Amino acid sequence: MEKPEKRTKSKTMLIVGIVLLLVSLICSFVTHKSYLQEIKQPYAYSLTALFVAVMITVRGAYKAFIGVHPSQEADVKQLAQAGLLAALCYIGFAVFKIDIPVGTEKTAFHFGNVFCVLGALLLGGYWGGLAGAIGMTIADLTTAYVTSAPKTFLLKLMIGLVVGFVAHKLFHISREHTVKYITGATIAASICGMVFNVIADPLVGYFYKTYLLDIPQDIAKTFAKINAMTTLVNAVVAVIAATVFYLALRPALKKAGLFTEKEV
Repeated sequence: MEKPEKRTKSKTMLIVGIVLLLVSLICSFVTHKSYLQEIKQPYAYSLTALFVAVMITVRGAYKAFIGVHPSQEADVKQLAQAGLLAALCYIGFAVFKIDIPVGTEKTAFHFGNVFCVLGALLLGGYWGGLAGAIGMTIADLTTAYVTSAPKTFLLKLMIGLVVGFVAHKLFHISREHTVKYITGATIAASICGMVFNVIADPLVGYFYKTYLLDIPQDIAKTFAKINAMTTLVNAVVAVIAATVFYLALRPALKKAGLFTEKEV
């Protein structure tokens, strides 16, 4: 009888996360005053740091109290793939987008979600979502969407987690299956992630702009309605393109030995 695989535990990430959380909370309170004075960048940066700190703290708490299997630790190949997908997410939003001005704010048709979903299909929810979150957050911070960066980080990470859970925990698409099964499972996982985004993006955006960015409610409502339309179009494109890319890459990755069972 095989012995159960041991979990390794570490409190280092938890400590780092707590420190970053405290620092980013202080920075958010301090820079909120500068935001009210129309100096938006510092506040957006501190909110983004706060979201990152929360993620690190949660991950650190999981590792400290529950632990992870050695097979779940990231290796060099996985990190390289995540970095590549983060770069593609950045390009998909920063380069391939059509801006739609809405008063003083903007929304856009873009291809960033395509690679966020693809990352979750290829790498699992955590690393795929993290690649999308980092890539598209950097795109926000380096373009006119700087105030949306914190919201982007949270939502893209959640897209990855949803797609990864459905694809790898429910359908186990990394295992051997028929082409029909893989195609159906890939489409289902992509749709679940995009349905979440279509609902969450306008809703979270409304509360984010109203209560964190102090935008009047009527303007926030108008933006949410227009954002819902662009988000729906982006979702349809993401489901189709991510499915096509995944089905095309799957055989090549298997042949190269880069295709293994993924953990969410």
